[in-house]
Parts: sequence; C-alpha cells; structure tokens
Amino acid sequence: MDQPTIYQNYLPVVVLMIIAVIIPTVILILTHRLGPRKPSERKLSMYESGMPPVGGAHPKFSVRFYILAMLFILFDIEVVFMYPWAVIYKKWISVSNFILFEGLVFIAILLVGYIYAWKKGALDWE
Repeated sequence: MDQPTIYQNYLPVVVLMIIAVIIPTVILILTHRLGPRKPSERKLSMYESGMPPVGGAHPKFSVRFYILAMLFILFDIEVVFMYPWAVIYKKWISVSNFILFEGLVFIAILLVGYIYAWKKGALDWE
C-alpha cells in the first residue's frame, strides 16, 4: 500500500482555503453589482439614536484616557493570573510556604507599579 505524500495530506486544507477565498469574494462582487444604490443625504448621515448628529465622527480624546485604559487592562490581566495561583495554593498549602511567598512577591510588584502610576499622575482624571 502506498504511503500518502505530504501534498496529499494537505490537499483538503488547500481546497478549503481556496473555497474560503472564492465564496466571500463572489458574494461581495455580486452584492456590489446587483444591489440597489440610491444614496441620499439622510442615508449618508451618521445615525445617533434618531437624533441629528452633533459634532464630528471622531472626537479627540485626551492622552490620559488611553494611559488609564492601558493601566486598567494591565492590572486586570495581572489579577487574572492570581486565580490559578490561588487554586494551586489551596491544593498545596500543606507542602510549602514558597507558593505563598511567590504570590506575595507578585502582589508587591503590582503594588509598586500601581504606586508609581499614582505618583506620576496617570490615575488623575482632569
């Protein structure tokens, strides 16, 4: 019995990739060619809950907003890492206090980062 070559193993994947490119392309072309186009001022305006649009579509945000958002994401992700630590700590509590020490070091590093951001004024919203 012949062993399949590497090309025969990947043939279904290649066919699937070709189909995944062709079908959306054909659908986009057909909707662009066959779809009705009746632009009006009302259709081209921005929709804001039925109210007439006020201001621009892209308001300017302060850099502090982005810094605060990044800090929130950073600390949020770091807190997520504490859940597996707590599960392991609960399971291995009788073995060693090393896990407790590592968790406290992790929290201390987070606390130092939080205090640094606070002192630099990154958490002030003005």
